[in-house]
Amino acid sequence: MQEIMQYTTYGIALIGWLAFLVAIIVQVLKELPKLKKIPTSVVALVVSLILCPVTLIALCTWYAIKITWYYVMAALLGAFPVYLVATGGWERIKGIWDRTQYKRKDQ
Repeated sequence: MQEIMQYTTYGIALIGWLAFLVAIIVQVLKELPKLKKIPTSVVALVVSLILCPVTLIALCTWYAIKITWYYVMAALLGAFPVYLVATGGWERIKGIWDRTQYKRKDQ
């Protein structure tokens, strides 16, 4: 159980750092003249979809782990939570969650 909690903590920290990097990269890219017309959320999603697999490749190279196709797929799927955190999407998800919760009549 302790090992699971340790890896969960590492995962959450990694999502936080990647979201921070996505936010910084998007702020820099949005200052470019040709990218000002593109919505910020689209730029953030593309940056996240690029940054997550690149980070996976860097970490696998660092730890000398063989890169397999399901690692890359997991990185692409992991890009969506990174995008949500970087763009403040957790507030939208929490709002949806709160609306779908069962409310007792006596509350």
